[in-house]
Amino acid sequence: MATIRRIVLKNFKRFKNLELEFDPELNLLVGGNEAGKSSVLQALDIVLSASRSKVESLGLETLFNAECISEFLTGGRRITDLPELLLEVYLEGIDGHHELDGRNNSKGIDHLGIKMVCKPVDEYTKEIQTILSEKHDSFPFEYYSVHFQSFSDEAIFPYKKPLKHLLIDSSQINNEYATREYTRSMYATHASVVQRNYHSFEYRKVKSKFKDDVFKEMNDGLDAYKFHVRTSPKANVETDIIITEGDIPIDSKGKGRQCFIKTEFALQNREHALDALLLEEPENHLSHVHMHKLIERIRASVRKQLFIATHSSFIATRLNLKKVLILSEEHPSRPTSLKDLSGGTANFFMKAPDNNVLELALCKKAILVEGDAEFILMDALYRNSSGGASTDTDGIHIISVDGTSFKRYLELAQLLGIKVAAIRDNDRNYKINCVDNYSDYTSASIQIFADKNDARYTFEVCMYQDNKAICDGQFAAGRKTLTV
Repeated sequence: MATIRRIVLKNFKRFKNLELEFDPELNLLVGGNEAGKSSVLQALDIVLSASRSKVESLGLETLFNAECISEFLTGGRRITDLPELLLEVYLEGIDGHHELDGRNNSKGIDHLGIKMVCKPVDEYTKEIQTILSEKHDSFPFEYYSVHFQSFSDEAIFPYKKPLKHLLIDSSQINNEYATREYTRSMYATHASVVQRNYHSFEYRKVKSKFKDDVFKEMNDGLDAYKFHVRTSPKANVETDIIITEGDIPIDSKGKGRQCFIKTEFALQNREHALDALLLEEPENHLSHVHMHKLIERIRASVRKQLFIATHSSFIATRLNLKKVLILSEEHPSRPTSLKDLSGGTANFFMKAPDNNVLELALCKKAILVEGDAEFILMDALYRNSSGGASTDTDGIHIISVDGTSFKRYLELAQLLGIKVAAIRDNDRNYKINCVDNYSDYTSASIQIFADKNDARYTFEVCMYQDNKAICDGQFAAGRKTLTV
């Protein structure tokens, strides 16, 4: 099974330097909106496509790290210091591709791999020097070249790609170009070269027959100019085919159904057509029911390496938290893996009801509470005790956690170094339930808070006893029918 072991990025988009190690089966990329999840998928897609035209359509100015460009332009502007862009993909399990094996990579190790190198062209040194001496803020992207090479520095071409992959971006799911490219990619992976050549020949033959049979009467009445059917490379079998479900083109379906159909079709195991599938936020446009179905479909997939960028706690926990890679907005070069999370905790969240795991994983400070009353009142209580500051302005997330789940969340907080205050009921035994129970989890950054008086056994009891006059005034006779 061909797999991607590692990716190394230098000066690509928000990453001046990034190295990620991948699981051979499933990789869940999570992070904030600007953390770079999509950029990692895009980098994989660019290198594995080995397509210069794809890079040219995106534009080097959108791919280069803005910080490295700014540092160069405000620095000495020496031609020897011009930044280079490097994308490296380290591969495993690929037979018969010895030309990929070499040491010409950033780590200097023997490995199978492909790289994209973007650097200034030596022949244009004089022109570049002239531009740099003019002291304006324009960077000479036009004088850069793009090369796709193996780790033995042999050229890689799109038709010689050693690993078959597909990127599905749900944000582009009803984009005509994206749909056409998806269909072409799936056709290329399911049809052999012999089949594609045969289809192309037969398609041209049918077009020619249509012209000869159907247009004949009309064309016979014309002189110099006649009607024909287009047979150029831009109008061939690959551009004209579509994918249907129940005889209905998928681009006539809703966005959610399109996303599901495309993902399901790509996951099919027919002759292991794909080696790697890249999914960009598959939860977009999907109802809860269809998200359940998609997750089960992903779980059932075999012999494909999956890369999924997601904001969804539901997807991350149901598929396996241990497969999560967290990308940080503040520290782009320091990703965090959850592979060391215990199997028990990963399995717990896989089966637990709706949870807020990713909300905790992506924050710096959190207050964990046990129920609805605490969650509703916590921001007001925080304002009262902090002189008016809010949890939002102080960057604190309030997360409601079932009482039996505290340790699971605290294990995650330990692993990620998140500062946590956990507020819970003492359930009539403060020492056993709130001290001894969490002795393995408390530290300078994780603390458990509860009332030390066993008679004050729940949050609601404490609130009532400390605010009896107000509560009686608000909820007295005529409204209060139950005891606390």
